[in-house]
Amino acid sequence: MPDKPEERAPRGWEEYLAIAMRRRWWILLPLFFSWLAVWGVGWLLQTTYQSEALISAEQEKVSDTYVLENVNVNLQNRLQSTTQQVLSHASLQAIIDRFKLYSTPPRLNGFFKPKDPVDQMRNDIKIELMGSPGYRGEFVTFKIFYSADTPELAQQVNSELTSLFIKENTQAERQLSENTTAFLDSELADARTKMEEQESEVSAFRAKHAGNLPSQLQSNVQILAGLQAQLASTQHALDTSTQQKTYLESLLQQYQSAQASLGTDSTVISTQVLDKELQNLHLQIQDLRTRYKEGHPDIVALKDKIAKTEALRKESEAEIASNPQTGAATSTVDFSAAEGVQRGSPTPIMQLQSQLKANQMEILNERQNAKSLEAQTAAYQARLNLTPETEQDLAIVSRGYDEAKFNYNSLLQKQTQSQLATSLGQQQQGQQFHIIDPPKLPDKPSAPNHLLISLFGLALGSVLGLGLTTFLELTDVRFRKEKDLEGILPARLLVGIPRLSTPQEDHSRMMARFMECAALALVALVIFIGNLYTYYNG
Repeated sequence: MPDKPEERAPRGWEEYLAIAMRRRWWILLPLFFSWLAVWGVGWLLQTTYQSEALISAEQEKVSDTYVLENVNVNLQNRLQSTTQQVLSHASLQAIIDRFKLYSTPPRLNGFFKPKDPVDQMRNDIKIELMGSPGYRGEFVTFKIFYSADTPELAQQVNSELTSLFIKENTQAERQLSENTTAFLDSELADARTKMEEQESEVSAFRAKHAGNLPSQLQSNVQILAGLQAQLASTQHALDTSTQQKTYLESLLQQYQSAQASLGTDSTVISTQVLDKELQNLHLQIQDLRTRYKEGHPDIVALKDKIAKTEALRKESEAEIASNPQTGAATSTVDFSAAEGVQRGSPTPIMQLQSQLKANQMEILNERQNAKSLEAQTAAYQARLNLTPETEQDLAIVSRGYDEAKFNYNSLLQKQTQSQLATSLGQQQQGQQFHIIDPPKLPDKPSAPNHLLISLFGLALGSVLGLGLTTFLELTDVRFRKEKDLEGILPARLLVGIPRLSTPQEDHSRMMARFMECAALALVALVIFIGNLYTYYNG
């Protein structure tokens, strides 16, 4: 029984190397021609040049300790807003008309529907944030790229775009700052109107409740204390006048009775009565001096009465000395005071009646003054009683005014700061975009990348050659070595006949290998030179 065929061993690298050598032209030619075709097409594509500019956000030239910003927009938002303004249809169309961009269609694009020039220009513009975050965590630098057919055109258009970015940012920031200031002006005017309305209400309330306001409490207390003191003094003077009236009426009655009994018109008054009157007056003035000073009205009035009584006593003594009978007749009668007794002057009764009438007028005036003081005291006492309630009502009315005033002062401060910030922006002292690197003149094209296209051609050719080689190996089944028979034939190989060739065949074989090596070297040299040219020329 023959031996069971053995399974074929997997191929090693020697077999793959042999396949590559055997199918070398199926690998090399697709590689070369594919690379050559892709490389050539790459040079037919439209060449574009890209110019770049570096812009930085310049910080304020005045410290924020003195002037605060009234526009709090970070760089990303500002850049986005400025980009929208720059990339608007009107702005880009103006640049396209100025430089006559996109007037001719690019090569190899004639088969396609032409695009809108504005959309094409937007695709050619690129903005990229650069650098590390700034002091607020924002990126403070960015780049602007623009691609065009020629280096000069790319630089000129990028310069226009850079200027437009700076101009639009300045205008946008200034406009926003002015709008903020105008808004604060409007709010400040409304706040001023509200504050004036609240102030009018407070003024009307103060005018309506004048006299019992909390701020007048201390003065009302002092005035009330003064009125009470005046009322007490008036009551005391009224009591004194009432006593004086009683005394004068009694004296007048005694004098009239004595005159009627004597049947004479005596003008002499008993010195004993006058001494008693003087004694009473001195006691009264001593009592008043213990409570008041010498200038007090009651003390002054008593001094006047004492002087008049002493003068009357002297006159009585003189009259008694000149007329002993009259003095004897009147020594037993108790009369009161009257002013001087001279021949041809009013009688003592008339003087007493005059003093009594003056005393009654004084009592009337003092009673009226007492009533007035009592009314004033009651009025001020009522004010003091109403002060707590008025204080509560005033607090309610003043609360709205205080809030309106606080809001007005706050808006006034913000409006002042906003005006300073707006003035700072108008003087180009605020945060602005600053060109660090102006648009450069590109020395190499940015697209297409011919080196990458060349490498893609090599990769495509390699894949195509390997694919053809694999297909041929799978469809062309041959036995070329002893290993190819292992696992297929049931018997083992015993003898192999080597290849026999003549000298002419060996020479022809050598020449063929030489030509193949030369062709391989030529292909490799062409590919190397093509890639080298692509590397240095973009």
